Amino acid sequence: MLLRHAKAEPGKGAVLDADRALALNGRKQAGRVGMALTAAGLVPDLTIVSSALRTRQTWELARAHLGNHGERNHLAAEVRDELYAASIADVLALVRDVDPEVRTLLVIGHEPTMAATAAYLADKSSDDAALAQVRVGVPTATYSVLHATKQPWSEWGKRSATLLRVGRPS
Repeated sequence: MLLRHAKAEPGKGAVLDADRALALNGRKQAGRVGMALTAAGLVPDLTIVSSALRTRQTWELARAHLGNHGERNHLAAEVRDELYAASIADVLALVRDVDPEVRTLLVIGHEPTMAATAAYLADKSSDDAALAQVRVGVPTATYSVLHATKQPWSEWGKRSATLLRVGRPS
C-alpha cells in the first residue's frame, strides 16, 4: 500500500516543510485510515515512513487504530530520510530491499510520488477508476492498494502489480 500523509498545517514563516505538523482534520483522517485498513484486513507487517513530521504523525495515529493482531501487533516501522523527497525510483529501491517474509507493506510518503508510484506499478488488469485517480494525483490520507501474487519485493517494477483500489476514509 502507498499512503499519502494526512492533512498538514500550511507552511508558515520559519517552519521548514519537513517540520509541518498534522492539522486537526489530518489527525482525524489518520485515525480513520487506521480503522479503514483494519476493516479491510490490510494491517501492515512493515511500514516505511518518510522522516517528515506529518508522515510520522500519520503513522502513529493510524497505528493506534490498527487493533490487536497477535503476532503482527509489533507493527514494525522504519523512518527513512530518503522517502521525504523521493522519486518513483527511490520508492522502488526501498520496496525492493524489503525482507521477502513481509507479506503486507505500507509506505507513507508525499505527493506526487505516492500516486505516481502506484500508476507506475499498475499492470493492465488494474481497476480502471483507481488507475485514473492515481494518474491525476491523490488527496491527503489516500491509500492505493497494490497486489502481486508471485513476485518477491526485489522484482517489483513497472506494471508488476495490480492496482486493486484507492481508498480515502471519509
